[in-house]
Amino acid sequence: MERDIRVKKIKDGTVIDHITAGQALNVLRILNLPSGSGATVTVAMNVPSRKAGVKDIVKVEGRELRSEEVDRIALLAPEATINIVRNYRVVEKKKVAIPQMVEGVLGCANPNCITHVEPVKPRFIVESKKPIRLRCHYCERVMCEAEIAKQF
Repeated sequence: MERDIRVKKIKDGTVIDHITAGQALNVLRILNLPSGSGATVTVAMNVPSRKAGVKDIVKVEGRELRSEEVDRIALLAPEATINIVRNYRVVEKKKVAIPQMVEGVLGCANPNCITHVEPVKPRFIVESKKPIRLRCHYCERVMCEAEIAKQF
């Protein structure tokens, strides 16, 4: 039985590895890739992983991620790593990090929250990173992983 995963290397772009299994499609929604862009995107789901059991992987050719995209990915896949590839070589590798405060990335799930009626950026305090739990700075509503994922 062969143990290698045979996926074409990318020349330039980003590889998002160690995505929580089942979250690859949400990561694609975060990246909001235009359908006519011509960018090659490779998605591998439920790939065997020694560390996590199974994981997802997303490769995007010809694109490096913006910091706000990395922040959103961290909320869905806190163990993910971002690999920047240039000329077929990994030139930068970093682990995503969930900050103590998340601002302007998500909306509050409480329809009565002030963030829905006033021009203020939604702001959340990270109560727990594993499992992810965010508390709204304004209305105190706590959001769990499922509510966060619905926003992407």
